[in-house]
Amino acid sequence: MQLFVGLGNPESKYAKNRHNVGFMAIDALAAAYGFGDFREKYHGLLAEGQIGHEKVLLLKPQTFMNKSGVSVSEAVNFFKLDGSQIVVFYDELDLPPGKLRMRRGGGFAGHNGLRSINAHMGADFRRARLGIGHPGDKAKVNSHVLGDFAKADADWLADFLKALADHAPLLAAGDDATYQTRVVEAMHPPEQAEQEDENGI
Repeated sequence: MQLFVGLGNPESKYAKNRHNVGFMAIDALAAAYGFGDFREKYHGLLAEGQIGHEKVLLLKPQTFMNKSGVSVSEAVNFFKLDGSQIVVFYDELDLPPGKLRMRRGGGFAGHNGLRSINAHMGADFRRARLGIGHPGDKAKVNSHVLGDFAKADADWLADFLKALADHAPLLAAGDDATYQTRVVEAMHPPEQAEQEDENGI
């Protein structure tokens, strides 16, 4: 069994925030693989289904970002999961928009959702870092993160969420490295990447 967690803030006014891209990823997975309705459990919204050959639980904590660990730890403790069975999807300022990086463990780089999870159950879990880009000025970080995706982001965001869902069987099987590669290739096809290298981009 795998537990895929998306981080975000509840309430409709936050739904399109960059900070909620973790929720968006979970919703994309639920739609792509025909998960049942989300129901209230573990201080969050939980859905059950199958991705590839694996049973997967999808969780969207409803505690607000800075208390995400309350919800995640409740689910983890109930199902007796270890770090290898947990993937947390969250927004990453230090990656370009539409970029995915997988890692396990590590710090939380000022992300309050990760900080809360770490406080409740430690840092040993798998992470799907979803690039939202940096505004370039520390003073603008809060408004960037808590601001809605711009209309100009619509195309790449839709492609990104589709790629995250399309290749999810690899993630469910525990092959994080290949999952990352496939998503990156979907966003930046090898031919395009080679052309960019040749042009010195």
